[in-house]
Amino acid sequence: MPKRTDLPVVVIGAGPVGMTAAASLVRQDVPVVVVETAPRPSPDWRASTFHAATLELLEEIDITGRMHDEGLVVPRYQFRDRAEGLVAEFDLGLLADETRYPYRLQLNQQHLVRFLYERLHREPDADLLFGSRFIGAEQNGDAVTVTIETPQGPRTLRAAYLIGADGPRSTVRRSLAIPFEGHTYTERFLIVSTPVDMREQLPGIAEVNYIADPDEWLFILRTPESWRVLWPVPARVPAEEATRPDVMQARLRGVAPRPEGYPIVDHQIYSVHQRVASTFRRGHAFLIGDAAHINSPMGGVGLNSGIHDAMDLTRRMVRVRRGEAGEEEFDAFAECRRRIALEYVQADTERNTQRMRERDETLRRRNQAELRAIAADPGRARVWLRRVSLLESVRRFGIGVPAAELRDRLAEPSLS
Repeated sequence: MPKRTDLPVVVIGAGPVGMTAAASLVRQDVPVVVVETAPRPSPDWRASTFHAATLELLEEIDITGRMHDEGLVVPRYQFRDRAEGLVAEFDLGLLADETRYPYRLQLNQQHLVRFLYERLHREPDADLLFGSRFIGAEQNGDAVTVTIETPQGPRTLRAAYLIGADGPRSTVRRSLAIPFEGHTYTERFLIVSTPVDMREQLPGIAEVNYIADPDEWLFILRTPESWRVLWPVPARVPAEEATRPDVMQARLRGVAPRPEGYPIVDHQIYSVHQRVASTFRRGHAFLIGDAAHINSPMGGVGLNSGIHDAMDLTRRMVRVRRGEAGEEEFDAFAECRRRIALEYVQADTERNTQRMRERDETLRRRNQAELRAIAADPGRARVWLRRVSLLESVRRFGIGVPAAELRDRLAEPSLS
């Protein structure tokens, strides 16, 4: 019977987080099996922002340069008010002495998946099982036995570890009976992509804009392929109505009049949650990315934090596999990454979302004054930017820091 150190790691989910975990392991000569329900890599456009800390980490799997070849560098972003215009502009260049990447890189997530798929497809240590579905798993002292349904029928895999990177509806999380605690917003979010240059329609905007309004707040950003406009859809409006071409045209023209209309190249409507799994570990099964925590997109940190989960966990797996560390590494992963999900990702995205849709005029004015004051003070702006770019959480807790060292860092009080 093969020893645990000879067995592969099974990754459920071939999105950007699962594929990053797989690429990280293969780079350290750890064999992986990736199981994905879809028959081919997903074309999902939803997440598109990569922050400085994430770009640094992805250097480890030699993919950052490829991302820059196709991505869009965005050094500044704005908070705006829909009626009053610019409130505050933040320049990520203030971080130039701390990171090689003092900007946001805009690149739709499916491109990272494509890059990693092309690489892993050539790797002898990577088995990519697309069109296959996770059924369940059983753990014993020596292995995790994973059952999947493939196009050829049921198959059983013996694995050293199981990683659930299968999104907010994670079947891995459900099979482990791990609660997914939090709430769902009453409204859904609709993203519409158009090739029209929104800077010509709304002079003065940046390439990333958070636009507050008590009735219909907006998020407008540029990607290499298109401009994307996001707005809330009230619970009472059926998805079929919200995504009718004439309705989307009317909403876009409400953002900026354009008599000839807006070509629409893509649209997605989805529910938005603030949820965190009660634990990120059950024995030798782990949750990362949206399977472990999901949040509002206001801040562009969900995908980034998921990639940090993947790199943290796989660094620990490699050390344990080599006999350089023990099982305490996995408790450290679960505690640290859950704390970051709560203290940074959940806290910041909830604040951002509430700031955008605030109805109380006194609070709206207070929010605007605070943002202006922070942006006008380089010291305060730098602190702000370190946090929103996730540099603060990475510098504070590290990624894959050995459990003994991490214990002291986790003893520090919360900053949220």
